[in-house]
Amino acid sequence: MYELKLLAPQDSVESLSDVLEALEALSVSVEDADAHTPAEQALFGEPDMPAPQAGWTRSRVSALFESKALAEEVAAQLPDMDLFDGASVQSITALEDQDWVRLTQSQFTPVEITPSFWIVPTWHEPPAQAQVFLRLDPGLAFGTGTHPTTRMCLRWIADRTHADQRVLDYGCGSGILAMAAAKFGSTTIDAVDIDPAAVEASNANAQLNHVVLRTGLPDIATGQYDVVLANILATPLKLLAPLLCGHLSAGASLILAGILSRQVDELQVAYAPYVDLVVLDEEDGWVLMGAVQKVA
Repeated sequence: MYELKLLAPQDSVESLSDVLEALEALSVSVEDADAHTPAEQALFGEPDMPAPQAGWTRSRVSALFESKALAEEVAAQLPDMDLFDGASVQSITALEDQDWVRLTQSQFTPVEITPSFWIVPTWHEPPAQAQVFLRLDPGLAFGTGTHPTTRMCLRWIADRTHADQRVLDYGCGSGILAMAAAKFGSTTIDAVDIDPAAVEASNANAQLNHVVLRTGLPDIATGQYDVVLANILATPLKLLAPLLCGHLSAGASLILAGILSRQVDELQVAYAPYVDLVVLDEEDGWVLMGAVQKVA
């Protein structure tokens, strides 16, 4: 395997990537050429915010080829193309043969939610202290417990007894919150999402973890629940305020995540006609908010 590295200006990266793929590159990746220097640029915006720009000013484009001869042939052809203007060939390097699956798996280890509750990839044995655990593989699901919003929701679930409670996981993704509720005693759980792929993932993960969920699109959520969980983002959470609060039974808990610290006030305003939201937890600039439906 041989890696061809190019330096390219922002406006030619997409075209170069297309050409490299057409010239039999096995894969093409792009990164900030100024990463880890004072000139490094943030490319992605915060949730609910647009990206500050379409790409980096200078990008390093890396293409993998099956043979050295092919990599050299492509490197020789590129300078003759108009789209190569402003770009340059940096190097052609031989890569050592590796077990890429094993290498990728080695980067992901069990995630501690609480000392006794863990998220464990299928290729790992659960830690000795894991009294409760869920099996989820990074990259194969919509939420695997590594993001602060998911961890805060899971901690909230783990710290409470949910025996015989009816639970709604709205925007279930991988089904991780719904499965956690099942592991901690809930017996009637609806996991819903607008994305059919997320519903399929939740079904598969539920089978893997030997828990029973009722999964589907949002229209299967009916009536009132003892716990309503929604780990989405601030903007849809604001729009969903009447719907989510309409599913709360008397004395029910509403748990919301996907909210940045700076968005607390606007969420409180959106939910004020229904419940009084408070901050329950905070991690890395994200907050967990919750409320208890008043008993009439």
